[in-house]
Amino acid sequence: MSSLATKSHPILSSLPRFLTWRAPGFRTICNSPIVTGTKVLDSYKEEFEIGSHLVTLETGKMARFANGSVVFGIEETKVLSTVTAGKGDAVKDFLPLTVDYQEKQFAQSVIPTTFMRREGAPKERELLCGRLIDRPIRPLFPSGFFHEVQVMASVLSSDGKHDPDIMAANATSAALMLSDIPWGGPIGVIRIGRIDGQFIINPTMDELNLSDLNLVYACTRDKTLMIDVQAREISEKDLEAGLRLAHPEAVKFLEPQIRLAAKAGKQKKEYKLSMMSEQTLEKVTRLAEKPIEEIFTDPSYGKSYHQFYSFPLLFMSECCKYVLPTFLLNLTLGFGFLIQFERGEALEKIAQDVKKSLEEECDEESIKFLPKTVDTVRKNVVRRRIIREGLRLDGRRLDEVRPVYCEARNLPILHGSSLFSRGDTQVLCTVTLGAPGDAQRLDSIVGPSTKRFMLHYSFPPFCINEVGKRGGLNRREVGHGTLAEKALLAVLPPEEEFSYAVRINSEVMASDGSTSMATVCGGSMALMDAGIPLREHVAGVSVGLISEVDPSTGEISDYRILTDILGLEDHLGDMDFKIAGTRNGVTAIQLDIKPAGIPLDIICESLEPARKGRAQILDHMEREISGPRTQEDRNSPRLVTMKYTNEALRRLVGPLGAQRKKVEEETGARIIVGNGTLTIIAKNQSVMEKVLEKVDFIIGREIEVGKIYKGLVSSVREYGAFIEFNGGQRGLLHISQLSHDLVPRIADVVSVGQQITVMCIGQDVHGNIKLSLKATLPQTKTVVEGSTTSEKPHDILSSVTKVLEDLPESLKNENKPSSVPDLMIRSAAECDEMEKSADKNMDSPKLDDNSSSNVKKPKPASKKSSVKKVNSNDEDEIELASVVEALVTKRGTKVTKSKPTSKKNIGTKVTGKEAEGDTPVTAKTLKIGTKVTGKVLQIRAHGLVLDLGGGIRGMYKFENNDDKNDFEMGDELKVQCSTFSSKGIPVMSLVVEE
Repeated sequence: MSSLATKSHPILSSLPRFLTWRAPGFRTICNSPIVTGTKVLDSYKEEFEIGSHLVTLETGKMARFANGSVVFGIEETKVLSTVTAGKGDAVKDFLPLTVDYQEKQFAQSVIPTTFMRREGAPKERELLCGRLIDRPIRPLFPSGFFHEVQVMASVLSSDGKHDPDIMAANATSAALMLSDIPWGGPIGVIRIGRIDGQFIINPTMDELNLSDLNLVYACTRDKTLMIDVQAREISEKDLEAGLRLAHPEAVKFLEPQIRLAAKAGKQKKEYKLSMMSEQTLEKVTRLAEKPIEEIFTDPSYGKSYHQFYSFPLLFMSECCKYVLPTFLLNLTLGFGFLIQFERGEALEKIAQDVKKSLEEECDEESIKFLPKTVDTVRKNVVRRRIIREGLRLDGRRLDEVRPVYCEARNLPILHGSSLFSRGDTQVLCTVTLGAPGDAQRLDSIVGPSTKRFMLHYSFPPFCINEVGKRGGLNRREVGHGTLAEKALLAVLPPEEEFSYAVRINSEVMASDGSTSMATVCGGSMALMDAGIPLREHVAGVSVGLISEVDPSTGEISDYRILTDILGLEDHLGDMDFKIAGTRNGVTAIQLDIKPAGIPLDIICESLEPARKGRAQILDHMEREISGPRTQEDRNSPRLVTMKYTNEALRRLVGPLGAQRKKVEEETGARIIVGNGTLTIIAKNQSVMEKVLEKVDFIIGREIEVGKIYKGLVSSVREYGAFIEFNGGQRGLLHISQLSHDLVPRIADVVSVGQQITVMCIGQDVHGNIKLSLKATLPQTKTVVEGSTTSEKPHDILSSVTKVLEDLPESLKNENKPSSVPDLMIRSAAECDEMEKSADKNMDSPKLDDNSSSNVKKPKPASKKSSVKKVNSNDEDEIELASVVEALVTKRGTKVTKSKPTSKKNIGTKVTGKEAEGDTPVTAKTLKIGTKVTGKVLQIRAHGLVLDLGGGIRGMYKFENNDDKNDFEMGDELKVQCSTFSSKGIPVMSLVVEE
């Protein structure tokens, strides 16, 4: 049988037969399933321990195409950092380093809450973490390396226990070590906390909440690169101890990175560096050095600037501002700006003259590097004068602070405002207060979910006389604003005492160095101007460094520390060390440097000049405003937080929120309803009072005895009126509580729908609210005042005289005072005449309860009142009552004396005759206030069961458990219906006999 190849291709028939045979097993191989091979990834890992945590560095498993990639892990928190470099020659004259840090929500197993359900623009925290990575790695790139470099750090997973920011910084350092990019690392970054005076290395997030120090420290093996501190007034001594502890701990990160780079690192690539030649530097120095020196030594730029600007302005800012117009002071401040710009224009003219000379020589290479060369010459001139002569650009001493001008409440209509100027730097700060709901919401994977204190820093182009665009979030603005925010946060009152949301806006009006520290000073004054009870003022100052380096060793041979640096000194110097705090200690620090590290000893030495400069600035600020303004002096909002039941809050909100919206529209206030809480924020006190009145009427508040409420009359009865008040609650306004005078008809005083003001006077035994209208009215004087212990004995005769004057004429004429003694012996004839006269008077009409006798019945004593010892005044009152009784009884007028109430005579037992005289009661006629005679059927533990007649049973509740001993079965009591139970059973109360 011929093969398939032979039949298909006759030309192949001439081939040997064995070449056309089918290979054995070919069909079987083709028909079998394809098996994918296993790829083996070359992964390298380093493990070491920092503090009490195990740290891992791993490379080779992920992001293998990146120039360098490392996964840094502590427990379940892992961060990936990658590094890439641009290809080709550099086209810029600076290092275009970009650091992007990102926290995606998948790292904590959460779907984003945005509309698109994905992450958007970088958040503030991501920008700050990017700056934290950028600041320590930038100085270690070689001089002249201007190739584009991008660092991308991403959080892969987070357990919420560790902050990924320092993990990303260490991962970036390891990735740069693995890449072929020239870099002078590695670096170590560590965080130090302090709880109860004990330092903690790499604290967790829970430990940071309890810590009074949050120190982030970055360094090489022997030099400091970056410091970032947030503290609660930590002393300079304790801060130095924390820095010296952080350095050896951070160095522990270096060896694992070196070992990992030895295993998996790439050979460093030879990049082209943009370096100026020595010939170019010498040529430009020869042309520009002398004119630049003349500018900085010319009296018109230097000494006159200092003499005119420093001392007169200091005097005027502190003394003459109270007598001179404001425009004169502003005019004086303006001279500093003019001198600054004149110096800048003169330096620019020198650069143009050098350029013309190079163009004449056709030196293209020197022209290419001219801007950086001129800047290098200027830098050398300035640094040499400061090191050798101790002279600064404006003629100040090395430790001298520029003149300060402070003004608080310069915008009175705002909640708080201030204007702060130090030298040519000027900042306007404003404070806005809001409700707790106005707090900023944070989507960070670690830390708090909200932030109630916000500081927003703005650096417009006009503050440096430039043209530019106003864009969105700027890394520099976010960084400076956060630094000032951390400095002020330490002195804010706790949220329990001050629940407002606070926003500070810092607008830089002019910039000549250290605007972030000016923001701290202005923000502190603005907060006090807003009435916020800060513990102390906070001020900030920036410290600089000018150093000389030994070319042979590369070590610093000489240096000078400058207090309150200018913008040019910052640009030409080695460091910008911003330190903010109170008189008690430091609250925030940010250190940025330009060389490849500064010794820690120099950093610690800079703390003392900063403290002295900070104290000078605090003196100026305290003279302007030394404490928070009172709320009465400010047009600040009012905030009230109250607790209610959810049912009461539902009544306030209403259907679809209509009730709440109505109140907000009518008053202009904001109402925020939470779980059991109600927060009201109003523009001022008058608006707050209107809102509280409406809220009280809708849902009410807890009723307090003695407090006054507004209510509406809902119904009127013969015994009183029912008042609806305090959010729908009802109380009884008894007829006896309507007025101090006798009220014959309740309809004469109140009517249904009338709005009245009443006072809560208590509750009865059944919990019903008792209200009083007469308690809110001024009390009218009666003829005979109630018995008081303050009445003097010699006033008794005048009181008796008043009573006698109010008696009827028939009694008044016969009861004139005489010298006849009270006890006398009469004859039989005189006695007969008195009896006849008494019989005649008995036939005359008796005085009823509403007669012209104005004797006010004394109030029955309280049941709980104890028996008091009768003193002389009490005896006089008893004597007065006895005299009045005798005078009236003598003419046949019946006077009933009030008896003090006690447990034994709360109720009055009635005799059979009195009971028979009562009108029979029925279920229809029994109403609240009906008085009947009840018979005791049962005596129970807490009350009595009474037979009211007509088959009606009532109940009486003991006020004390001992009351049951005062009653017996079958006793008949005079009772009054006070209310009805939920089942319709009448609840009775005992009638006190007068």
